[in-house]
Amino acid sequence: MNVTASIVGTGGSFSLGYGSDNAEEGISVSMLEDKNTMMVGADGGVMHSLHAGRAGSITVRLLKTSPVNKQLMDLYRFQTSTPANHGANTLTVRDTMRGDVVVAQKVAFRKIPDNSYAKAGNILEWVFDCGIIDEKLG
Repeated sequence: MNVTASIVGTGGSFSLGYGSDNAEEGISVSMLEDKNTMMVGADGGVMHSLHAGRAGSITVRLLKTSPVNKQLMDLYRFQTSTPANHGANTLTVRDTMRGDVVVAQKVAFRKIPDNSYAKAGNILEWVFDCGIIDEKLG
């Protein structure tokens, strides 16, 4: 109930958070690379290298029956129809109870989610590649 999320981009904007039939597994934010590389020299000396990259991915998990799947599919089709529409989304995730805020820019759909037709309904995982992720916890 405390997590809100939204996507804004060429061709549409809508909510992805609470009320969108999110799966129990929720929304995940993952950075693409480590922020630091540490090297230890032959004599035990240490060197740290700070990396500037802020790229990563955000995964939104929805129940198969969520109407947001259609909205995302329509947006995917529109944005992948031409390079001019691709990779220009902003995705925001907020946890109002804990004060967490994630803002991702230069966001593109990675692919259409894997889908299966089985005895029990499934979860669709929409993965977004994000050029820049700014995350504030608490």
